[in-house]
Amino acid sequence: MVRANGAVSLRELARVVQTSEVTVRRDVRALEAEGLLDRRHGGAVLPGGFTRESGFPQKSLSATAEKTAIADLAASLVEEGEAIVVGAGTTTQELARRLARIPGLTVVTNSLLVAQALAHANRVEVVMTGGTLRGSNYALVGSGAEQSLQGLRVSRAFLSGSGLTAERGLSTSNMLSASVDRALVQAAAEVVVLADHTKLGADTMFQTVPTDVITRLVTDDPPPHDDRAVTELQALADQGVQIAIAGSGDPGSDADTAPGRPARREVPLPGQRRTRGGAGPGPTRLSSAGGLEPGTGAGGIERRARVADLRRR
Repeated sequence: MVRANGAVSLRELARVVQTSEVTVRRDVRALEAEGLLDRRHGGAVLPGGFTRESGFPQKSLSATAEKTAIADLAASLVEEGEAIVVGAGTTTQELARRLARIPGLTVVTNSLLVAQALAHANRVEVVMTGGTLRGSNYALVGSGAEQSLQGLRVSRAFLSGSGLTAERGLSTSNMLSASVDRALVQAAAEVVVLADHTKLGADTMFQTVPTDVITRLVTDDPPPHDDRAVTELQALADQGVQIAIAGSGDPGSDADTAPGRPARREVPLPGQRRTRGGAGPGPTRLSSAGGLEPGTGAGGIERRARVADLRRR
């Protein structure tokens, strides 16, 4: 599976071989000792440092439940009448399917899959970039795509990639895709990264979004006892990235349990929220309605308690 996909999560391995994640983790550790793979946050990748890019068929079958939960939560951040950009990827494709239900949107994209998901949506205007088709991920790339984004300004950009680290930010394995993603970022006031836990800690060749430009990360709950994934999330939060964790609706979490709303656990920030226009007035966190609320005076205590809770998970 690792050879076919480039990366695979422990959850997916446990499901395929019908055993526990504890057993899978032990087996992965043994395979790493033999040099057959490298362990990463919540999963395994091919050995050799930078992970290679998987094809679209492999990506579409990887971490499907996690991508669905992430897309549900990301869609709840979008308001009627907004103008946004959506990059290429299987997670953003899932997001687009949910955006079709939000009226009055203008969606700018270089992804044929995103455009297809929105093609029959009522009251959603889709604007395609120009460019050359890259068949492996059905995205338009090259100078034509980048030039068509010049002078554009939207409220948010929703992007995914091949890897995410606190040190380098979001990255991808293809130079042309990275260049278009950087142009999409330049057009947006806020940048929202969609990345499941298997991409946390993965580092690929071309940086697309530096950490200090990322406004929010929407991800899924890391597997239990995955201290490295928790450490990476905390490092991102320490640099001011707002973290929203999808799919954690257990009674002990701060999940939004209103009917029709995706489950969410909030990770408050130790620093200030950043937008493309500069830093905000003070510590912030995602509210249960998807907006922003100022931090309270007891934020430091609250942060430590929630980080401790996240580590226990």
